[in-house]
Amino acid sequence: MQTCSRCNATSPDTATNCINCKVELRDFSNSAIALKNFRTNARVTAIRINVANDACPLCYESRGTFPKDSVAVLPHEGCSHNHGCRCMYEPILGEIYP
Repeated sequence: MQTCSRCNATSPDTATNCINCKVELRDFSNSAIALKNFRTNARVTAIRINVANDACPLCYESRGTFPKDSVAVLPHEGCSHNHGCRCMYEPILGEIYP
């Protein structure tokens, strides 16, 4: 399930627009906003994809740490879990304090 950052409604992984406010989820889902923020943050050196314990095979294989410019877009197209893709981005920080 995708969560809209504008209205907090959840939409299926296959939805391109929020079922409530109709914004494009590729730009305004929580995961899209997180990825954008991590990519523009100078302290973030890489991005890790974390998966749930019961992730589908596709999601499980996609786990790992990636350069900021080559991390996969979430949700994974083709995720076969009953509740949809539950992968999450996690920033890898190069420095913690200024």
